[in-house]
Amino acid sequence: MPAMSSLWESISSSGETAAGIFHGRAASVALADLAGGSILDGRLESLRGRTVVLAMRGQLATAVALVELDGVARRLVLCTPDLTPEQLAGVSAAAAADAALDQTSVQPVRQNLQRRRTQDTEWILLTSGTTGVPKLVVHSFDSLAGALPRQPASAKPMVWSTFYDIRRYGGLQIYLRAVLSGSPLVLSDAGEPTRDFLARAGAAGVTHISGTPSHWRRALMSGDTALIAPEYVRLSGEVADQTVLDALRAAYPSARIAHAFASTEAGVAFDVNDGLAGFPADLVRKAGGAIEMKIEDGTLRIRSGRTAARYLGAAASQLAAGDGYVDTGDLVELADGRYYFRGRKGGIINVGGLKVYPEEVESVLNADPRVRMSLVKARRNPLTGSLVVAEVVLADSENSSDAETAEKVKSDLLNACRRVLAAHKVPALLRFVPALEMTAAGKLVRPVA
Repeated sequence: MPAMSSLWESISSSGETAAGIFHGRAASVALADLAGGSILDGRLESLRGRTVVLAMRGQLATAVALVELDGVARRLVLCTPDLTPEQLAGVSAAAAADAALDQTSVQPVRQNLQRRRTQDTEWILLTSGTTGVPKLVVHSFDSLAGALPRQPASAKPMVWSTFYDIRRYGGLQIYLRAVLSGSPLVLSDAGEPTRDFLARAGAAGVTHISGTPSHWRRALMSGDTALIAPEYVRLSGEVADQTVLDALRAAYPSARIAHAFASTEAGVAFDVNDGLAGFPADLVRKAGGAIEMKIEDGTLRIRSGRTAARYLGAAASQLAAGDGYVDTGDLVELADGRYYFRGRKGGIINVGGLKVYPEEVESVLNADPRVRMSLVKARRNPLTGSLVVAEVVLADSENSSDAETAEKVKSDLLNACRRVLAAHKVPALLRFVPALEMTAAGKLVRPVA
């Protein structure tokens, strides 16, 4: 596939008025309005060739600014709103930023401007899950969007949405799919209740929607999944166990349910569309294609044109190995011709020298229909080093409020673990909690074991 030009050129290359519209929580912006309008308050030309930090609080302004500045700015640094002032300063320094956008109007104002591409813009994404300064990952427009499927002109219209923030890799992929296909995109809002977001998405007629498994478990817990009727449901960012896949199939029996593997550094590796957890071993055995994968030291390694170019910053580490493969850090295990994700390499719990993968234990707990979601973690122990403990959110809160019922459910869950897991993997302590903490990226907050 030939290298792409810029985002604006790509969406207006047909010579027709740019299609598509962004729906925020409080306002909407049509891409057609950018043909002769801007939200940058006359600053477009002053930002040409510069490294621009996009630090707006809301997604809508960011969505528009990306269209305006790709092909104009030297670098665009996509900052998530959860950054502390210290982290933001560190990111700006590492990127050698010389301009910033933190407050802009979201409605384009008509101006006498001519959009023109003058360079290839680097898109800088931040890694998640760190308390220090995030790593800065350098992508090009081509590595982000070059392999995305294009919607034929005759195709049925789509309306995209995502629980993700578009400033994170998973959300950005949905943003680009929507923009490049001329489809409406319903943006989420960090402070918006699940019911309100689903109601907005349903009112917009959403047909395609994505999120992490934790996003979807929260939606299933809300009881409001019927507010949307999607044709396509996508999961990524965490291990998609069979329970959540089956629950979504039950909620949306006519939809295509898919889970994808991607990372900020390695890009999108594959989609799984057969309704089963894990992925077929044949995906790894296929060599020489556009995306190559291998398993080494138990972790998935990826090499493709979607891989980021490098980490940015004076002290940045090497992103890929000498052979071009990126170590994702995700542990996989082969069983019956299929690979199953067992969690992150840094998340293994060590119980007396024996390994425990938290996600493996969670999949057993989550399989009980009375469980909505669970989190397995380590607790220090002077004899074994660590013990396995589990926090469980029940689908029906009444099951945890009644002492006798709660004890029966707890006993059933532990017995289920004893039946299928080795003794050292069975939780030594299991307690019921009303909710589990999620990161700003929509993933379960996992302590380092």
